[in-house]
This record gives sequence, C-alpha cells and structure tokens, in this order.
Amino acid sequence: MIPTATHYKQITDKCRDLFVKKMKDYGPAWRILRLPSLTDQIFIKAQRIRSIQSLETQKIDEGQQSEFIGIINYSIMALIQLELGVADQPDMDAQSCEALYDKHLEITYQLMLAKNHDYGEAWRDMRVSSLTDLILQKLLRVKQIEDNQGKTLVSEGIDANYQDMINYAVFALIHLDKSPA
Repeated sequence: MIPTATHYKQITDKCRDLFVKKMKDYGPAWRILRLPSLTDQIFIKAQRIRSIQSLETQKIDEGQQSEFIGIINYSIMALIQLELGVADQPDMDAQSCEALYDKHLEITYQLMLAKNHDYGEAWRDMRVSSLTDLILQKLLRVKQIEDNQGKTLVSEGIDANYQDMINYAVFALIHLDKSPA
C-alpha cells in the first residue's frame, strides 16, 4: 500500500497538471466567477458522481475520476477567490495562478496530514459513495453559509468546507486508483 502522503501527492500532481494545461487553453477566465457559481460547479460534479454511482449505465463516457479532479480544482479556485475576491476581467498570469494554486493545495495538504493523524486513516475504511455524500453535505453547508452572507455562529467557515471537499475527493481518487502499490 502506498503511504497516504505519497499517494496524495501523486493524485494532486495530476490535478495540478490539468489545471496548468487548462490555464494555457483558457487563461484565468475563472477569475470572474463569483463564489456561488464555483460552489454550483462543484455541486454539479458531485451530483454527477452520485448519479454514476447509482445508475447501472451512463451515457457520457467520463467516469468518477474526472469529476473528482474537477471538484479538487474548482475548490482550489474557490479558495483563491476567497483570498483575492472576484475580478471583473481575468487579471492574473499563469505563474501567479499556479503559485496561488500551490499555496492553497499545500495548506489543504497540511490539514489532511493533521486530521489523518488524529483520525488514524479512518477514510481508508470508507466507501467512495460515502465520500461523495460527505462532499455533497459540505456543499449544502457552503450554500447555506453563502445564503447567510458568509457568516456563521459556531461553525467553521467556507474555506474549511472547501478544504474538506478537496481532501475527500483526493481520498476517493486514491480508492479509485488502480495502479499497483
């Protein structure tokens, strides 16, 4: 079995690679997206994963993996938007976007290491469908916080929910990874 930290880095390297390639294709057009729009993009991806998990057949030949990667990348975009705010026009070069991507991924990775230590890798005994449901639950929480103009009384903020979604999606991808240990 590949150690969690190593496997996590392998998965997130693939996600980052896709992010960088899409930046070359589209530039930072995502910078104009408001937070609820990013939340809805993630929600669509999580709903599709749940649908794939529930249906016997699917009509689009893209599996869960690409959707989990999308959840990771859109969640990092949301964390960047939380930090910088929404732009009226794409306002960053690729290098700046990549640096912010790396920053938020590293913060999320460190959170995973801390929680994974405290929870004793409990995620390894979870089903991918349960991780999907937890992502959907986090999305519903984020939508409620957004409806409350970002304010919470006793709960963690939007950023912590996006970080948890990233980590759940990475865990799901580790479960789905069929590469040899």
